[in-house]
Formats: sequence, structure tokens, C-alpha cells
Amino acid sequence: MKKTLLLILLVSVFFSCKEEKEMSSINPENWSIRKATIKASDSLEYGKSYLSIYSQIYSISEHKTLNLTAMVSIRNTSDEDTIYLTRAEYYDTHGKSVRKYFDDPIYLAPLETTEIIIDELDIAGGTGSNFIFEWKIPQGCSKPLFEGIMNSTMGRQGLSFTTEGKRIK
Repeated sequence: MKKTLLLILLVSVFFSCKEEKEMSSINPENWSIRKATIKASDSLEYGKSYLSIYSQIYSISEHKTLNLTAMVSIRNTSDEDTIYLTRAEYYDTHGKSVRKYFDDPIYLAPLETTEIIIDELDIAGGTGSNFIFEWKIPQGCSKPLFEGIMNSTMGRQGLSFTTEGKRIK
């Protein structure tokens, strides 16, 4: 009887164990369904943008930090043209690459938005984390918009602020 109960308990534990969620929301399906092929013959304009993100901020003093959830909003501002992202790379405070989000170019349809979420518990980026995005757009198309929305709530207190990407090439 004890062996049967133990066996049932072990089987229950085995089947109830869930796969651990990866740190930060990196849904590979999101990128694979957006996979695009860019032909060399396409006359697309190249651009590169920088976006500051804060996965942590200082609170009270330089010795205490507060963790934040960060949402990176990637927006196609054109209502006519599809745009392409060729790189989305996350860097920490010291400029070291933390992760790349996709290996192949992805597309965003007109006025489409996609997001990258940096979980509150993911502090790999630190207080000075940032993203570099590389993109290609049709000639005359409006530039993509990159925004960071950081927030945290504790008890009745809430903190929220935004950053906006800057084109660097």
C-alpha cells in the first residue's frame, strides 16, 4: 500500500512539473512567423536605432535598486509599406551583449506592432541596459518607432516611464 501511494505521488509530481519559463519573454514562435527573406535586388534603405531600457533603477541611494518590467514596443509607422528588422540585440550596462532576439530578418506589416518584454526578475541588463536595432525600409517609407515602457508596482505605489529610440545610422 505504501509503495502504491509512493508510486502515485511520484507520478503526480512528474506530470505536474511544468517546464520552467525562460527569463524574459522570448517567444521564438513570434519571430518564426514573421521570418522574411530580403533580396539583394530590393532597394531598401538601411537604418540603425538605439533604445535605452532600464531593468533596474536606483532607489533611495546608489546601494539600493528597484527592479522594473520593461516592454520594448517596435512599431511600423507606415500605413502602406512593410518594414524589416534585421537585428534586435539587448546589451547590459557595460555594453556586453545579453541576448539577440532573432537570427533571420523579420517583417512588420503596415501599422503593425510587436513587443519584447524584459521580466522584472531579469536584471541582466542592469541600470543602463539598451537595445540596438537594425532595419530596412522601402525608399520614402516612414521610419520605425522604438519605445521602451518601464513599470513596477509595489503595494499601492506605482512607477512608470518611457524612453524613445534614436536613429544612429
